Amino acid sequence: MSTGLFDISGKTALVTGGSRGIGLMIARAFVEAGASVYISSRKAEVCDEVAAELARDGTCVSIPADLAREEECDRLAQELARREARLHVLVNNAGATWGAPIADYPGDAWDKVLGLNVKAPFLLTRALLPLLEAAGTAEDPARVINIGSIDGIQVPMLETYAYSSSKAAVHQLTRHLARQLGPRNITVNAVAPGPFESKMMAEMLRNFVAGIPLGRLGTALECATVIAFLASSAASYVVGETVEVNGGQLML
Repeated sequence: MSTGLFDISGKTALVTGGSRGIGLMIARAFVEAGASVYISSRKAEVCDEVAAELARDGTCVSIPADLAREEECDRLAQELARREARLHVLVNNAGATWGAPIADYPGDAWDKVLGLNVKAPFLLTRALLPLLEAAGTAEDPARVINIGSIDGIQVPMLETYAYSSSKAAVHQLTRHLARQLGPRNITVNAVAPGPFESKMMAEMLRNFVAGIPLGRLGTALECATVIAFLASSAASYVVGETVEVNGGQLML
């Protein structure tokens, strides 16, 4: 269990998209560090199974929700408020992507991707403000951590127009929320991961690794540890930042 500056034991955290990938690793890291963790994802059965698995090592509860719908963002906040009086950490990780050649790129891809990647984090953060304000103090603010992407900083190799645009928007939304919520003892920061190990990345491994100075993809744990830092007392004065975790890729 973490101690001192990096201690998050006893805190309550919500991780959206917490049933797989980076979200799962974030939730696992928080559970193992002694936090009470709630995870949410669209598929209820999977979310419940993952929460049960993580609960073997600590406290983890499933609250499934389809965050592409505004009423579901509100319901998730209400369900959490029935269980907790405070929320110390919100990780807005749930997201979607869409890739297609420009000639075939559908208009509704923009609605889906921007809705889940940008609008949902705003709506959920807004709905959870009472719990976040109840948790935050001047010395140890509540934390909102948004998951952005390296593709919101550089032009991506793939034709993921809505995704890259949405992640650039997430970085700007992070700064905007940080300015507004700081006086309420809530810090808002983002993490911009580079290419990380996944089924999708396995198919494009050679091209991506060639552009990374460290010569490999990142692991989900390497991203989760940065997020755990932002949730800890060590980052209590970090506000409105987008932390890049990309193995040096942006230097090239």
